[in-house]
Amino acid sequence: MSNKPAVKMPVEESAIKVPAGFSTKIVASGLGATRHLTVANNGDIYAKLSKFKDGKGIVHLRDTNKDGVADETNYFGDFVGTGIQIQNGFLYASSNTGVNRFKMNDKWEVDKAHYENIVSGLIDKGRDNAKPFVFDRQSNMYVTIGSWNDACRVPGTGQGMVPCTVLDSAGGIWKFKADQLGQKFQDGKRYITGLKNAVGITWNTKTNTLFATSHGRGFFHDFYPQYYTSKQSAEIPAECLYEIHEGDDAGWPIIYYDQFQNKKILAPEYGGDGKKTAGEKAINPKVAFPAHLGPNDVLFYTGNQFPAKYKNGAFVAFHGQNSELKKGYFVAFVPFVNNKPSGKWEVFADNFSGIDLAKPTGPVQHRPCGLAQGPDGSLYVADDLGGTIFKISYKK
Repeated sequence: MSNKPAVKMPVEESAIKVPAGFSTKIVASGLGATRHLTVANNGDIYAKLSKFKDGKGIVHLRDTNKDGVADETNYFGDFVGTGIQIQNGFLYASSNTGVNRFKMNDKWEVDKAHYENIVSGLIDKGRDNAKPFVFDRQSNMYVTIGSWNDACRVPGTGQGMVPCTVLDSAGGIWKFKADQLGQKFQDGKRYITGLKNAVGITWNTKTNTLFATSHGRGFFHDFYPQYYTSKQSAEIPAECLYEIHEGDDAGWPIIYYDQFQNKKILAPEYGGDGKKTAGEKAINPKVAFPAHLGPNDVLFYTGNQFPAKYKNGAFVAFHGQNSELKKGYFVAFVPFVNNKPSGKWEVFADNFSGIDLAKPTGPVQHRPCGLAQGPDGSLYVADDLGGTIFKISYKK
């Protein structure tokens, strides 16, 4: 355990741009590659690391003097990954091949030396291998398995695989039992297919449905310059927020969503030219964001601290940037009314990068990755580059 104060980082709390009435506080920094995070009812924070820190893959933070800064930092867990969540008296945390859980006591502490395996044997080929997860109300667990093949191309060519055999074990979300030990990949059921890499995943308790953000595919103009300019490759396809039901198909790799045409377009690997539409049976996104922003988490706000406009709306953490917009590394907000998106999405918290992306003068400092709601209704943001956790609060 360490009682060292938070490390001062290049981006100060006051540099984060938030709407009037909101303020940002750095809870801790220098933590390592913090991905997703979860906050217990007593305010303790647990964050998952994608790289080992002092040989451990989870960090537990506690603020004992209630000044808003973590003064106890404890690392544990012998596996790295992305997903982490408290559920029914356990702390669940994922590796890149499965999900484990630690028993919690009534003080929201875990037995850090022992854990149980819930699911193992999920495919990991090094690329887009995070295994984020979420639970529904019936103790089912939904786990993302991202595709390591960006466009399901035959290696070394611009030709798409027919059929795309990647979809047999990746490129979707699988459903498992949350309380059944020792499950393997084959014990799960594919809940949705055609999602290249849904790092942001959450259960909406108002609609009782799964929502996910998916990373769009990469550039087009490398193999298909006759159809796409480099500028078009930087601007499409959209990064999307989907509402998901069992058996859905989001269309990857056959189609992608073009937010300028507001259409599902046939991918060039499968005979498309940037204009041909396809995917009549594929679901449409609820929201289409600009390309290459890397949505890594999504959270529906259910607290009472923030103004009414935020109630039941969705926050999205963007981990990348759009080179044409010169924009990225921010947290967005999507207003929802009657359980449907209402109005345009907006940038909620910005300047995590610490630099002007149009005229960069140095390296990016922070990349928003994980989101969590605290018991007081505050919003927590994890950064997996600077290893910082920010707390965003509102006061009238």
